[in-house]
Amino acid sequence: MRAALWLLGLFAIAAAVALFAGNNQGTVTVFWPPWRVDLSLNLVLLLLFGAFVFLHVALRGFSALFALPTQARQWRLQQKERALHAALLDAMVQLLSGRFSRARKAAQAALGQEKTLAALDADLPQAPQVRMLAHLLAAESAQSLQDRAARDAHLQLALNEGNDRTAPMSPETREGVQLRAARWALEDRDAPAALARLAELPLGAQRRTLALRLRLKAARQDRRTVEALDTARLLAKHGAFPAGAARSIVHGLATELVAGAHDPAQLLRAWGELEAGERAMPEVAIPAAQRLVAVGGDLAVARAWLLPVWEQMVAQPPSLGDGLRVKLVRALEAGLDSLDAEWLARIETAQRNNPRDANLQYLAGMACMKRQLWGKAQQLLAQAGAGLQDAGLHRSAWVALAQLAEQRGEADEAAAAWKRAAQSR
Repeated sequence: MRAALWLLGLFAIAAAVALFAGNNQGTVTVFWPPWRVDLSLNLVLLLLFGAFVFLHVALRGFSALFALPTQARQWRLQQKERALHAALLDAMVQLLSGRFSRARKAAQAALGQEKTLAALDADLPQAPQVRMLAHLLAAESAQSLQDRAARDAHLQLALNEGNDRTAPMSPETREGVQLRAARWALEDRDAPAALARLAELPLGAQRRTLALRLRLKAARQDRRTVEALDTARLLAKHGAFPAGAARSIVHGLATELVAGAHDPAQLLRAWGELEAGERAMPEVAIPAAQRLVAVGGDLAVARAWLLPVWEQMVAQPPSLGDGLRVKLVRALEAGLDSLDAEWLARIETAQRNNPRDANLQYLAGMACMKRQLWGKAQQLLAQAGAGLQDAGLHRSAWVALAQLAEQRGEADEAAAAWKRAAQSR
């Protein structure tokens, strides 16, 4: 359709020109003494049009001729810029493939190309970012080659590029360099330096997942358990770990914090650093109570820490594994001498509600023994001794039965109980 319209237009123009030129009787007279030249108006118009076309072509030709040096310079700069980008790509590829020496050479070649372009006054877009990236690739290669002097030199040059106010760059570029520097410090087992690098980041960048992961590793290396625990909580809130892994990391750090206490006051401060959900974790509460007993703390406080775990075990017995159940029994057994009536009632009620639980039988039997209820203690401990799977509790149950037999003057039963206790492994 468009071709047909163009064809009709050309025919219309040709017809108009033919009508104008065919009926045009005008002439143009040029006096050039002593001559007189008469020219047709059509010819004059044609000559004027030809002169215009010739002049236009001549001017375009002269313009192209005089622009040749500029175009040649632009072509050379374009080739050098392409070589610069090719060197950067080659450095990345060599670094990813594990050829660190080649990667460093390629990064240095890119820096050389950039210096050449700068000497030629080339207007290279994002020149500071290009230089910083080249320095970063060279530093990464030097880090892999254990050349720390070269790494630090390139790192400082990269940071200097970020401090250049004449050619400012995006803050993300500088933050990326600082994060890489923190990771290198972690690889060198220099946790304080890594934490110092992370502290230089803006507040928003410090809360990014990558920065938090690095902070967690650095804090654990430097044994800053409280800081590591706070960081792990943030990572868990951000969903950086699966639920099971996050719980494992948090309770591991909480247990480490508790285990580092050396007196009751320090342990109480450590316990105060924990959140309510962490205090209710059996993996945290049981070691904390055991530690409090070990450092000579208040046994009532230890039992208060164990109460949520006890209620969880009683309400949902499968929620606690055998290992945690044994540890809970051991922790409560350590404070049986000062056990109050409320806790004694809890133990008896739990044992009656679950009479086949050997661990509860053992705990109730030991509580009765402390209360000098010899008959009931012997009955419960005998039942527990037949069903306990833990070697330590099994041995303790038979030792207690041996002691009860000796109190009754039954030497044969005492000897048999001591033998069973000795056979427990």
